[in-house]
Formats: sequence, C-alpha cells, structure tokens
Amino acid sequence: MLLAVDVGNSQTVLATFDGDRRVGGWRVTTHAHATADELRLLWRGLLAGTELTGVAACSTVPALLPALRELLGSLAVPVTLIGPGVRTGVPLHVDNPREVGADRVVTALAAHELYGTAPDGHGRPVVVVDFGTSTNVDAVGPDGQFLGGALAPGVEVSHDALATRAAQLRSVELRVPPQAIGKNTVAALQSGLVLGFAGLVDGLVGRIAAELVAQFGTEPVVVATGGLHPLVADSCSSIGVREPDLTVHGLRLAFGRDQASGGGTASRRP
Repeated sequence: MLLAVDVGNSQTVLATFDGDRRVGGWRVTTHAHATADELRLLWRGLLAGTELTGVAACSTVPALLPALRELLGSLAVPVTLIGPGVRTGVPLHVDNPREVGADRVVTALAAHELYGTAPDGHGRPVVVVDFGTSTNVDAVGPDGQFLGGALAPGVEVSHDALATRAAQLRSVELRVPPQAIGKNTVAALQSGLVLGFAGLVDGLVGRIAAELVAQFGTEPVVVATGGLHPLVADSCSSIGVREPDLTVHGLRLAFGRDQASGGGTASRRP
C-alpha cells in the first residue's frame, strides 16, 4: 500500500492506495509542534496491519517539517516528500515557483490527470476550489500547467476572527442557513459566512474561468475539494465536480513520477 500524507494547517489527511484505488482514509488535527515520535505513534495506530510499499507526503506547516523529515527518513520504504527539486511534472507558470505550496502543486497534478481531458479527447483547463484553512481558487491549463490563482481566508478562519474581534458576536455552528436574510445573530452569521463564501467563490471562479476561455478558448471544469467543501459547495452555482481526495490523489501521482525518475529515498525501518 502507498501512504499519502497531506499535512495542512488545520488538519492532516492520510490515505492508503492500492494502485490508483483509495483504500483507507483519515483526517486528524495537525499539531504544528508534534515530534517525530508522536507522529510515528499516530501513524502506527491508524495503519495497524497495513504493509506499506511507499510514502508520499507534503506539508504546508514549516514548523512540522523537521519532525516529518525525521520520521520519513526512518522508514524502510521509498519516500517522496514534495518540495523544490521533486519532479512532479507540473510546469509552474508563476512569477516565483518556490512560493507555490506543495499541496497546490500536487492538487493541480491530480486535477489535470483526473479532469483535464474533455469528452472529445482534447485537453481542457481546470479550476480547483480548495476549501481548507484558506480558500484557494487555482487555475490549471489544458497541458497541466499551474497558472496561479486566488487565495482567500477560509470559512473557519473568518468565523474565528469575527468571534474574537467583534464584541457582540459569538461562535456559531457553521451550517447552511435556510435563507439569506438572517432573523437573528446566529442565522445572520451563518448567512454571511456560508452564503457569503459561496458568493466569493462564484465571483472568483467566474473571473478566472473568463480569463481561461480568453486564453485557451475552452470552458474549464470546476472541481471542489478540501475538508470544508461539504459546507459551502452546495451553495455555489459554479461547482461542477466534487473530489474530496484530490490532494492525496496528487500525492499518489507525484510519487509515481518521482520514483520513475529516480527520486525519493529509502532507509531503515524504525
């Protein structure tokens, strides 16, 4: 089994793959200052009885990278840690490629591989909406090139900021309200956060899609992913496809490309 690990700011997603089929999956809270031993205990508990053949990982949490590298370096299977110098096959058409997070790169890879072919067999652009700690709206060209995108706060981040900085507001359950006109503080917050972010996404997708059509002459497919996509995607008119595991599928694909090119590492079992 291949283990794919996406370490995000709020949650870490782990998934096991048999070939291209996802077998198991877990979401756990990310602890930025966890040690390698703590990560090892967590992984062992989740993966009890699973024989690993490789590990692919990426992290958007710099503080956790040393512990993650220590753990990966102790494994007796091939390992790919996505970062600068790792061959993913994704051209980065941006001003500074080193600024692009590893998670956005592998998500773009999966978006192109899974959705970047039109019914007529030609390549088509993809817009990825990743609902996580931040809300990322990224553009992928018809040849799989990462073109850039837009970054906005995530729903939970905005919710926490309101509850912290507005004296008369409080934390509420994040769910889709029955109507846009909130009749009380809770309903008004839910409307502004959930429906407001749906409007933000639809607005950004519309602008990005228009730019892609102007550049490539083809309408993009719009894919929603990320841990918070079930909360907002239903209220978005622009979402065409849902794939909650897009990033770990990208890690699976990146692992295969990196290993085929002679990259990755293998070392002793702990």
